[in-house]
Amino acid sequence: MFARAFQSSLRAPKFRLTPLAVRLLSQETRSAIEQAISSAPVVLFMKGTPQAPACGFSRATIQILGQLGVDPHKFAAYNVLEDPELRQGIKEYSEWPTIPQLYVNKDFVGGCDIVMAMSQSGELSELLESADALVPEEEEEK
Repeated sequence: MFARAFQSSLRAPKFRLTPLAVRLLSQETRSAIEQAISSAPVVLFMKGTPQAPACGFSRATIQILGQLGVDPHKFAAYNVLEDPELRQGIKEYSEWPTIPQLYVNKDFVGGCDIVMAMSQSGELSELLESADALVPEEEEEK
């Protein structure tokens, strides 16, 4: 039985986690991620910082959030390059293989490609507005 499972895992696509490849997320890491996601209405796990993104996808995501007018007081960013456990853990937590990862009101939105598509369709602006995560219009005009 083990041999059959092992052989089938070798034929499985490389991006799919098989029972032999699953790494369990530690309770400590899960708790830290949940705390981070709860820290603000808009949370981004990224490579680098908003001031100095360390990859083009993180830079593009930050630019989109800035263009839409996300309130800095309602935004938190976490640099996954500072913590290898966080970098791997967030991928397992969301079951999404890439970084950056955007969360709005504790719900996983997606990576850069999803954020871009939602921005172009107007969906992201609506989501951020319904989350009350945008800078109020009076402040924008000042």
